Parts: sequence; C-alpha cells; structure tokens
Amino acid sequence: MSVQERKERERAGRERLIVATARELAEQQGWDAVTTRRLAERIEYSQPVLYSHFRGKREIIGAVALEGAAELAVAVRAATAAAEDSRTRVTALTRAYLDFAARNPAVYDAIFQLDGGLAFADEATPEPLKDAFAALLENLEEVAGDGVHPGLFTETFWAALHGLATLTRAGRLPPADTERRVALLVDRLAIH
Repeated sequence: MSVQERKERERAGRERLIVATARELAEQQGWDAVTTRRLAERIEYSQPVLYSHFRGKREIIGAVALEGAAELAVAVRAATAAAEDSRTRVTALTRAYLDFAARNPAVYDAIFQLDGGLAFADEATPEPLKDAFAALLENLEEVAGDGVHPGLFTETFWAALHGLATLTRAGRLPPADTERRVALLVDRLAIH
C-alpha cells in the first residue's frame, strides 16, 4: 500500500469517526449539543482537523443525513421484501418508516428537518436521498390508483408518514394509537 493510499484510508476513517460521533452525540443530547469544539474533544483531534473534513456543523448534518437516508432505504426494502400482497407491503413500509424515525430521532431530523445543505427534489439531490425516495416509490407505485402519478402519490403518502412520525414524537399524537393510524393510512390512502 502506498503512502497516499494509507493517508486516504486514514482520512476516510477520521471522516467516519466524525460522522459517527456527531450522530451519537445528537442522539444522546440533541443537535444543539453538536458543536465542532465538542466533536473535536470527543474524537481527540483538533478543530482544524475537523474543519479539514467538514466546513462546519451544516456539512456534518448533511453527512449524517446521507448515511441515515441510506439506512432508511435499506430498512424499508428489508421490511417489504417478503410481503406477498400490496396491503402487507404498504403496512410493512409504513411500520418500517415510523420505526426508523422513532429509533433514530436525531438522524431523522438530519434527513428531514435540519439544514444539511442538501438539495431535495432536484437534479442535484444526492443519490442516498434519491434512493430513500425510490424505496418508498417501489412499494407504493402499484397502489397509486388509476390516473394518479406514482411519484405524486408517493410524495403524499410520505408526507402523511412524516406527519405521523413528527407529531407522535412531539407528543401531539398518543403513541398508543399508532397501529390504528397505520391501518387507517393504509386502508384509506393506499388500498382502494
């Protein structure tokens, strides 16, 4: 292995460490607790080293969002892979999405709530974000209905999922009724 390859591997390792540490800190204490000073202390590198990887917190949030979007896509596809019919598939998608949001609140916020400097619904949208949307679309396009554009239907269903996830987490919706909401969403919006 050349010196250059070793340096690139070390750099990639530091970048993964920064993202993992930011994610861990955000999940434990919220995104307000994630500062470049605290990250530098936790990873035991100087702030200039941190800035050699990311220009600031916004880019770190973006990196966490991209990692999280990739994980969300995997979770949705894994949950829906064994489904034998559209009802089971859409229900599994819905549960996987809501479970991901509940288990990873800081990552979910990085993807959908915070400014990570990422483009959405645009040609410049990074691949992990496009793939997360594609994982939803793959499972929802068959239930969009006649004359309904599958992408538009997926956006609408996603908006409903996002609302359920954020309102439940904020304590605006009682968590005890989550399964009833899932059934209602699937029955009324996805299965005709």
